[in-house]
Amino acid sequence: ASTMMYLKSIVCAAIVATAPCSGFTSLSPSMARKSSSLSMARAAPTTIRVGIFGGGTVGGGIVDILDKKSNYFTDLTGHNIEVRKICVRDASKPRDFDVPAHASIVTSYDDILDDSEIDMVVEVMGGTSDAKDVIYAALRKGKDVVTANKALIAAHLPEIETVLDECNEGKSPEDEVEFRYEAAVCGGIPVIRSLQSDFVGDNISMMSGIINGCTNFMLTAMDRDGKSYEEALAEASELGYAEADPTLDVGGFDARSKLRILMRLAFGVEVDEEEISCRGIPELTKTDFEYAKMLGGTIKLLGVTKRVSDNQVTAFVSPCYVTADDSLSSVSDATNAVEIISDNLVSSTYIGQGAGRYPTANSCINDIIALAKNDQTPLPFNPGSSDEMVQNFESVFYLRLKYKDMLGITRQCGEVCEKHGVSIHSILQNPVTKRDDAAFVIITEKVQLDAIKQVCSEIQALEWCADDVFYMPVLREDWVRA
Repeated sequence: ASTMMYLKSIVCAAIVATAPCSGFTSLSPSMARKSSSLSMARAAPTTIRVGIFGGGTVGGGIVDILDKKSNYFTDLTGHNIEVRKICVRDASKPRDFDVPAHASIVTSYDDILDDSEIDMVVEVMGGTSDAKDVIYAALRKGKDVVTANKALIAAHLPEIETVLDECNEGKSPEDEVEFRYEAAVCGGIPVIRSLQSDFVGDNISMMSGIINGCTNFMLTAMDRDGKSYEEALAEASELGYAEADPTLDVGGFDARSKLRILMRLAFGVEVDEEEISCRGIPELTKTDFEYAKMLGGTIKLLGVTKRVSDNQVTAFVSPCYVTADDSLSSVSDATNAVEIISDNLVSSTYIGQGAGRYPTANSCINDIIALAKNDQTPLPFNPGSSDEMVQNFESVFYLRLKYKDMLGITRQCGEVCEKHGVSIHSILQNPVTKRDDAAFVIITEKVQLDAIKQVCSEIQALEWCADDVFYMPVLREDWVRA
């Protein structure tokens, strides 16, 4: 009997020892959500229905990718992702992509907006008026939105935030609508997502980028092939990089729209796009590239934003001189690149295709899949800050001066620079082959932009100055190599 009691005690002890305690069986809310998500992924897939506004280049690319990788996306997300409707201007126009069997071509916005079965809207129609109405209506009807529309976001970012807040007020996180826009800046480069998630523990001090493919293609042709501005523009137009009216590209305005969005993500600064200084490339000449080579570098149209003090940030779009060993110097043709300088990661450079059907569509797809996986981004533009946007900043500057041959030119340049506190680093002059096109270059030490503008204005008033003085920043302070 005692033996039986002893065995029963051992068995009871073993049962107690091996029974799971509540600390291991009770999941925290976050773990419960993860467990639920895993269960959903293993369960029979449900369907997410997508409506696309725009059946052109990018819209067709999205349809193609969703079709080719449909099985993979189902395995990845636990959902069948189906394009149900594609809204276009002309339904009779031939398409250069296969319309899925379960999709229909429509011409009325309401065919998608009023369809309660549509879960997600993708806007790739372009423009800032109808597109804005479509996006706001979709959000208000409880549909997630993916867009590639940089112009719309740059012009209406605060209003988009307000609409999102109104739509999500009082809702639980799983019921909130989301707004995604990876494709709006630099096409296929995942810089938006990176700024939303990869720098949250870091402090960004500067961001500079080649964020317009057309102008980078043109500047590559001027530098590498010795073409004039007019010749480079003609080639860019022929290859489809430049629009019929290339003003948005060559004037720097397209880059400015992108920079305004990047500036908000990096620094939390809310600024009107018009406040960002914007100078394009039409003033650049072969002469500038000759002098850039003499200095050992090249010229790129850059969007730059950087911290200038603890609570001040500046931003500008301008041609810039970059040294040959700079990470942005070798980025050629229509390729885009963004470099982020930060405390923890030091220097991070993102390079890739900034436009085109599949690069842009790929970013839209990434947003679609993130939404299907319930990967939430409650603040799509990152938290705002009280930092102030300032126009003035310090830099080394390159000045190109066209002149008529007279005595005292160098002396007068020195006197004007001294008057405004501008120290001259060097003066460069190639042999003069055409008197009508004679020019020399001044490289300054680090100085305020306002001082450079005063110097240029005063020199332009001198008798020997034959044209407006062209100036551009030198990107790095340490541009002189030992």
